[in-house]
Amino acid sequence: MEYAQLKPGRRFAPLQSLLYYSQRIVTYPALRRLVVRALSGALRLRQGAGKELYACTPSEETALVDLRRSGYAPLGNLLDAAQCDDIRAWLADKLLTDRDHERPGFTLAQRTDDVRVADYHLRDVIACPHILALANSPPLLGLAARYMECKPTISALGLRWSFPVPGDDSALQAFHRDSEDWRYLKVLVYLTDVDDGAGPHVYLHGSHLTQAPMRLRFYSDSEIAGAHSAEMLLTAIGTRGFCFAVDTAGIHKGAAPALQPRLMLQIQYSLLPSYAYRYAPERYQGPLLLDPYVNRLILRPPAWRG
Repeated sequence: MEYAQLKPGRRFAPLQSLLYYSQRIVTYPALRRLVVRALSGALRLRQGAGKELYACTPSEETALVDLRRSGYAPLGNLLDAAQCDDIRAWLADKLLTDRDHERPGFTLAQRTDDVRVADYHLRDVIACPHILALANSPPLLGLAARYMECKPTISALGLRWSFPVPGDDSALQAFHRDSEDWRYLKVLVYLTDVDDGAGPHVYLHGSHLTQAPMRLRFYSDSEIAGAHSAEMLLTAIGTRGFCFAVDTAGIHKGAAPALQPRLMLQIQYSLLPSYAYRYAPERYQGPLLLDPYVNRLILRPPAWRG
């Protein structure tokens, strides 16, 4: 996903900047909840939440309770090993973009040892096997709808490699908060086995319920360890296909891999578009019947079949 220019300069987007910073400056949790309630009510009236999105099994209800209370909810292996193999095979010849340095695109086999974090283009994520089906699956849409209290929007979709590289970690690998929308959640899916040496996701329990600073910043490991007990840090460990939901308004990080690289899928659901991004929806030629409202930011109108 390409970021919008939110500060004056070339390609400055003043309306997006206003909409983005309007939710950044409201830091009091109670006031944010009031705004969320008003927005979700308005969206239900305008679009309809879709009763089918609210249906859930007992395990999905448990995930919702965990997400609301903790900010983190394990969802189990929603992709099997064969599906993960399909994804890896399809991506083998697709180009990656270095997140930290400007350089020409490269395949995984062409990656040099100094590349720390790299992403695939949205068009390749859209066309990749199993990705859209998972993002639009009833369990995930249902969880997002119940957390948002209205029909959700897929506001970001990405596939990212993180590699073990000596030296200072990427800024993406330090503790921080996100500020994507008034309310949102991310479903993260490991497409490689992830243990302590492969850069697991680490989340500070309950931090999504605490007041965030107006100016977002990074937190050092020592700062977090000094202020919170080790039991408050939830570490997501799992085999390929393991999924978990997180409210990344809370404090979190994707740890830097020490031994093994990590491939991870990110699906973001939100109330509104995330005004931090410049959206350029891609054409989808596949067989899935997809909800036009949910997918409007990532898929071009001819692909809407729902």
